[in-house]
Formats: sequence, structure tokens, C-alpha cells
Amino acid sequence: CFFEGTVLSEGRGTTRPFEIVGAPFIDPNRLAKRLSEFALDGVFFRPTFFKPTFDKFKGKVCGGVFLHVFDRKKFKPVRAAMVILRAVKELYPKQFGWFLGPYEYERSTPAIDLLYGSDALRKTINSGGSLDALFHECETEEQQFARRAKSWWLYS
Repeated sequence: CFFEGTVLSEGRGTTRPFEIVGAPFIDPNRLAKRLSEFALDGVFFRPTFFKPTFDKFKGKVCGGVFLHVFDRKKFKPVRAAMVILRAVKELYPKQFGWFLGPYEYERSTPAIDLLYGSDALRKTINSGGSLDALFHECETEEQQFARRAKSWWLYS
């Protein structure tokens, strides 16, 4: 859902929402090549074109990527989204942007800050800073959640 906080289409208006991401200004081969350089586990980014029937870019052909998750135990969707945002900002700095209109119940905080839980992701992407600290933060929070949730697991 991070893409809701950007100018990018998250695939709404297609048969594959949240499995594809893109925009009319994206060259899908260029983006897929850049994403492959991050060597994320459990996912392959396939270049694709799509045309949403509603929502962002309704009726326009968008270039982007289809996320093929081939190992759900290794796939880290939050990290994948961060990497996609980083890559699009690097490749298309003039076209990439954050959605700054009202989002849900909030009118003053950027949507991406609400979706991520702080302004850290937006500031890191804007500055071109390393995603390593954010990845580490995710890992720490995942471990803390797993410890707290374990008593509720029916199966392990």
C-alpha cells in the first residue's frame, strides 16, 4: 500500500492490483533491471505494461513491474516496496513524487508518512540515503512482533 502515498499506480483498475506497480513515464525493462540489482530474496520483478480502467492513470498505458513472489517465506514485501520507491526515484527523479492530497482521515500529514508510520521512509528516499537503517528497523520490529505474538499461535 505504500504506492498509495505516491504518484505511482498500485495496479488498481487492473486484474492484478498490488501485484503490479508503475506509471506512464516508466520504462519497464529499465526498472526491472535496476530492481534485480538489489537481489531481494523470494521475488522476481518482471517488466510489464498495464492500462488501469479506473483510479490512477485511468485509460493510460503504464510501464512497470509485476512482482512474482516465488518464495513467500523469504519475500519481504515492505523491503520490496522500499526498493521500488528508491529505484523509481533514482531513475525518474523529475516524474516521481509523493501524493500530497488528503488521505483517509488526514489532511496535513503526507500519505506515505501515515502508511509507513513516520517520515523516515520519505526522508530517506528524498535524500537518496541508504535503506539499510530502515531494513534493520523492520527486522527488529518483526522479531519483536513474533515474540509477542507467539503465545497466540495455534501452529508453529
